[in-house]
Amino acid sequence: MRNYLTLKNAAIGASLLFLAAGLSTSTTAAAADRLADVPPVPGIPLLTVTGPNGTSVHLYPTVSLDARRKQALGPRSLANVTYHSGGRINTSMTIYAIFWKPPSLQTGAATDIPASYITVLTHMMQNYAAHAIAWINTQYFQRVVIRGRTVTQYHTGLGSFGGSFVDTAAYPASGCSDSFTPGNCLTDAQLQAEISKVMGIKGWTPGFNKIYVLFTSSGEGSCFDASNSSCAYRQYCAYHGFFGSPSNPVIYSNEPFGNNSVCQVSGPLPNAGTADSAATAARHEISEATTDPLLNAWFDGVTGEETSDKCNFNYGTRTFDGNVANYQWGGFFFLLQQEYSNHSSSCTQANF
Repeated sequence: MRNYLTLKNAAIGASLLFLAAGLSTSTTAAAADRLADVPPVPGIPLLTVTGPNGTSVHLYPTVSLDARRKQALGPRSLANVTYHSGGRINTSMTIYAIFWKPPSLQTGAATDIPASYITVLTHMMQNYAAHAIAWINTQYFQRVVIRGRTVTQYHTGLGSFGGSFVDTAAYPASGCSDSFTPGNCLTDAQLQAEISKVMGIKGWTPGFNKIYVLFTSSGEGSCFDASNSSCAYRQYCAYHGFFGSPSNPVIYSNEPFGNNSVCQVSGPLPNAGTADSAATAARHEISEATTDPLLNAWFDGVTGEETSDKCNFNYGTRTFDGNVANYQWGGFFFLLQQEYSNHSSSCTQANF
């Protein structure tokens, strides 16, 4: 078993080779091929979905849907994730946050993203790198060809917060129908357009080792596309994917407003309102975008689950803030799901 320092040194050394020599790798296992690799579970929706334009995303299921999946899968859900040849990871992670909070929804109803909600999420993203969950991911790697030689590069556990932007522009006309938010729904294409717009405003650029995390406001739903087959609060609490060139992608996550009724287990929470359900969803997607940014690297070929999926709504021991929170980063308390470790074949709060 490799320790964190060994993994970190291996990853940094390989990254220096990349900078000196240039990267040559192939993403031969396209996300669409993954659907054929993972057999469906009768009556249980797939976690990876593909739209008519070929775009694929990986869903973070609701509490009830995850419970149904785990029950149907049984012991199969305990299998380790495996590396798929040609797949890419992010060896570090710079996190960019977009908070989209217009004064009203498409129906004219009021909407908001409270300042306290933004504060909790910003602190979580600012402190994510070089803490426990990022360190757990230092066991996951990619194999790339540099000057004719295959090099193994590990996630370093390092990263940064690249900045945030609050957009008060109006939402476009509802492009879908989420039964939880009638008349107020954004498609994945509309979300991608928003991310692209803000990237242009801020001068942010695509590429690996980055994720754009888009938070929408209260009362606003989303569906993957206009067919309404995969929607917020019914099938998912969040999802991640990418668009643009696979060699220079925009890696992103869709983060609907936190919902404690379908995206959080019952019990005391360290932060007010729905900030904790939003924070654990964002942490889930950031971690999976680290180990599987193009949906072709680390996942369980039997269940289709990625690293965080195996620990959905599993928080482990709560030892902070009066035994309500399970992490304390930078003086702030969080209740975040654990991360899966292939080393221990279990969910864990720390790297080993």
